[in-house]
Amino acid sequence: MFQGLNVFKAAHAMATHAGQRQALVAQNVANADTPGYKARDMHSFAEVFDGDAASGMRASRTGHLNAPDSAGNLPTFQTETPTEPNGNSVSVELELMKGVEIKREHDRALAIYKSSLSVLRTSLGRI
Repeated sequence: MFQGLNVFKAAHAMATHAGQRQALVAQNVANADTPGYKARDMHSFAEVFDGDAASGMRASRTGHLNAPDSAGNLPTFQTETPTEPNGNSVSVELELMKGVEIKREHDRALAIYKSSLSVLRTSLGRI
């Protein structure tokens, strides 16, 4: 009866995406002074979700449908920010702004999860 509740899967995917993107931003900040380091980012959850919906197929395990990474991570790309004289392209201010945006995305995913859980409990008569 309650198999495949997609709202919980979507909330989990949103939170996982936010966590992976936050780790990438933290890596960029940690390498802000590394000569030659290029800042990396990943596409927003909406772009990733729309891309998966357009293809109609999703990887379910490592190596399935040419999954991007053995750890299940999403593909990343180098940002187009200008480089410093030492070849580093990390803008700490921009990364901090991304961090705030990502925290909001993660909080949104948790709010969706909690709200959906509350609706499910109410429908079962357990408040």
